[in-house]
Amino acid sequence: MSDGAISQDEIDALLSGVAMDGLNSSGQVSSGPSVHIDEATMQTLADELKPFLEENINKFTGASFSAGNPVVEISDRDRLMAKLPEVVVGIMADYNSGVSGDHLYLLSTEFALKLFALVNSEEVTEVDDMVISVVSEVVATHAAAQINNLDKTGKLSGLAHNTPEGVNEPKAMIRFPQGEFCLTSYPLTLDGENYTLWECLSGEVAEKFGNALGGGIEEPMALNPSDMASLGAMAGGSPMGSAPMGNSAPMGGMNMGGMNMGGMPNGGAMGGMQMGMQPNMGMQMGGMNMGGMNMAPMGGMNMGMNVPNVQTLQYPNLQTGMQSAEQGNIGLIMDVMMEMTVELGRTKKSIKDILGMGEGTIIELDKLAGEPVDILVNHKAIAKGEVVVIDENFGVRVTEILSPMERVNELH
Repeated sequence: MSDGAISQDEIDALLSGVAMDGLNSSGQVSSGPSVHIDEATMQTLADELKPFLEENINKFTGASFSAGNPVVEISDRDRLMAKLPEVVVGIMADYNSGVSGDHLYLLSTEFALKLFALVNSEEVTEVDDMVISVVSEVVATHAAAQINNLDKTGKLSGLAHNTPEGVNEPKAMIRFPQGEFCLTSYPLTLDGENYTLWECLSGEVAEKFGNALGGGIEEPMALNPSDMASLGAMAGGSPMGSAPMGNSAPMGGMNMGGMNMGGMPNGGAMGGMQMGMQPNMGMQMGGMNMGGMNMAPMGGMNMGMNVPNVQTLQYPNLQTGMQSAEQGNIGLIMDVMMEMTVELGRTKKSIKDILGMGEGTIIELDKLAGEPVDILVNHKAIAKGEVVVIDENFGVRVTEILSPMERVNELH
């Protein structure tokens, strides 16, 4: 990478969190934890939420949107990206209580601008913070309807999500849920124009929703150590008793007191196995003594159960692999130049005020005197600092590094 540039494939690989060959450090295809998404149950949930979506969006906008039948499917990043326009508005409202996981809404910029125009009675041509704020409020009403519906089950109480946060970016820059996730497409129509609201739930969240609604799969029954020991003993055919007592006869074709149970005269054996009853008789089965009844082996037949060998599952240590993959990914862009900016503050002025500016005009910013300034990398805040003078040059001393969560939110 001598020219300081990286390919689009390398960028996509970094964004998806995997190595360029699609493998992790162990050489296996990267995937998240195994989850079961019950499509039928999630489809039922989407169908129940459809009238609430239509009612809420019409109440919010004052328009008459018509909601079509939602479609639920299992998807992943690549399959969803094929459905999306090149630039989308993404609203993240991750669940943080009751369940934890990714929750993402997506819509086209045209749909976002239409919603803003209906709510504010104002036409705009670009998606800005005001447009994203309006769209966030619209999808928040749908998320609230989803929570209310699940609360009725009594199995997922206390559900809550983060405050919705939005971005307007190329689809390759959107933070999609990892691995396979549940995708619901809500078609909406207004004045002959068709729009779509996409909702993504991470596999873990969708699985818990499905289980709460009566779908999903049952957890396997766990065996305690004593149960496993008993099964192992039965499989091995170990004796369960003591030495035989009194006379015993093999248990085979059943001759009881002269009655031939094998359908043959003179107590003929059935399949070579005969059961006779004699005074002081004992029946012996694998050496098991039951109160004087010694149970003999039944024609040499093994009565043990064929039980598989059960062992404790050992999980590999994933931490080292994750660190290696992350170091390998970041190494691709270590020599890429990035623009760093220190921002004293911002303000908004009308065109009239801007044209009226001249020498000596004072522009009031939105920051207080002495307040830390923002340090930006490629226009994304990463830290805060204070302005200092070094010789005759201005500089900035870093006083605070934004937390990882704050930086991730800024990036997305």
